[in-house]
Amino acid sequence: MQEQILLAGSTEKSRMLLQTLLPPGTNPPPRMCMSGAETRRALGEDDWPLLVINTPLSDESGIDLAIDAASHTATSVLMLVKAELADQVQAQLENYGVFVVAKPVARPLFDQAIRYAAVLRNRLMTVCAEKAKLEKKLADVRVVDRAKCLLIQYQQMTEKEAHRWIEKKAMDRRCGKREIAEEILRLYELE
Repeated sequence: MQEQILLAGSTEKSRMLLQTLLPPGTNPPPRMCMSGAETRRALGEDDWPLLVINTPLSDESGIDLAIDAASHTATSVLMLVKAELADQVQAQLENYGVFVVAKPVARPLFDQAIRYAAVLRNRLMTVCAEKAKLEKKLADVRVVDRAKCLLIQYQQMTEKEAHRWIEKKAMDRRCGKREIAEEILRLYELE
């Protein structure tokens, strides 16, 4: 199932341009926002795979919106700007991973930009998943290390003995080392 696209444009003409550029029968239909403020609210409400901003918006240029969306969400951002401003805007936004397309927009170029944005989002989601996995591993190591310190302090074990004791308990009970470590923390930190 394809995810819904968020479109930002301040006029009916902008809405029509954006909808004609999207592939026919885009399902679900895109959600249209008429201002930067409305777009920010929508970004806060849901996880959007793609935000297309047709500049300028009624309440801002769209540059700050693009930076905010690219910096604080996993949304790929595509920005349509007047041809004479495209290079300047691209220079401002390239470090944020925002795609800038000059208007008037050629359909093949827009389709290619959409595909690149999808590739970028997939890569970003993979990196985010890997980051979450590593953060969990790091948290597990910290809990186990705290438990080992308590065993060293209260049971006069060496670091190696404490490590082996936690590992053995985890294997005997067929659970993770973190679960054993949390039990140790509860036992000794309550005293």
